[in-house]
Formats: sequence, structure tokens, C-alpha cells
Amino acid sequence: MSASLRDRLAAAGAAVLVGTASLGLLHKVLRAVGSVLGTHQPTGGREPCVSVALVRPTALITGTIVSAGYEGRSIEDFVRVLKRHRVELVVDVRLNAVSRKRGFSKTALTAALAAAGIEYRHETELGNPPENRDAFRAGRPAARDYYRRHLDNGAAASVQAIVDLVAHTRIALLCFEREHTECHRSCITDRIKGEYSAVAVVKV
Repeated sequence: MSASLRDRLAAAGAAVLVGTASLGLLHKVLRAVGSVLGTHQPTGGREPCVSVALVRPTALITGTIVSAGYEGRSIEDFVRVLKRHRVELVVDVRLNAVSRKRGFSKTALTAALAAAGIEYRHETELGNPPENRDAFRAGRPAARDYYRRHLDNGAAASVQAIVDLVAHTRIALLCFEREHTECHRSCITDRIKGEYSAVAVVKV
């Protein structure tokens, strides 16, 4: 490899931010490196002698997801739990952000969180379809499979949004069930952990 090519690769590599959470930035850098390599043709018209292998950058994503159910808690207790775990943003994964329990419908919840300095976001696409809820709470494997297919077919963008958030923000996934494994948020965290093993999950 010539000195000029090494210099150009070093310049491209300098664009990578160590520990960055942006997969888009990584892809741009890889394309830039590929472009540099593509201009390097040894004499005789042979193919470039250097190749780039694209490796899935799972190690770049770190952070913590707090899995939080409000079953059996008042809004005041719930906010205290979030503060204790240093949550900065609550992501509501209910299909409909309504509740008969005081303080947990969307408007009241947003206000209570804002008063504690916590942001709120509703990801409707991550809600468990109504026809799947009873079977899911009953622990039927088929119901978990049904929701996993939902994540693949209709909610992949919302899952990726969670990944993008967790890299720089301490978030909580909110739903009703207190027990993590009885709620579909466990499938969401399992999916993320399966792709990004350095992400930690705290169950409260």
C-alpha cells in the first residue's frame, strides 16, 4: 500500500467517533473508506489489493434500559422509582396511553414526569395487539412468538428508535405489568439485547 493511500485512509478513519451511537455515521465512514479504496488501482489494471469487511457494530451501542411497570404503584411512587434509577426519558410502549389508574393516562403522566424533569414519548407501534394480550399474560409461548413477529413486521423502526435513544439517554420502557416477563416490554428488551449485548436492562 502506498504512503498516499495510507494517508487517505487515516484521514477517513479520523471521521469515526469512538463509541459513537450513530450507525448512520458508521455507514458513511465505511462508504468513504470504500470510495478511497476504489480509487487505488495497482499497475496492470488488476483489482484493488485491499478489501473492507463490513462487521455488524454491536459493540458500539451501550447504555441502560429500565423496564418499569406501574401495577400496584401510585404516580408519585412511580416517579420516585424513575428518579432513583436516574431515568431521563420514559418511552410508553402501551398501544393506547390511557389508564383508569390516576396519573397514568397520557396527559397526566406527561405532566407528572415533566414536573420531575423527565421527558415522555409514546411509541404506539410497540404496543401489544389487543388479541394477543390475554395469552401473553398467561405465559403462552405462542403469544410471545406472535409479538416477536409484530416487532419484525410492523415495529422494526420503533425498536431502532429505542436503540438510538439508549446510546445517549437513560430511558425507561413503561407499561402496566409490574413483572417484567409478564409484559411485552420483555420481548423488546430481549430483541435489543440480542442485537446489542452491551446494553443493560434494569427491571423495576
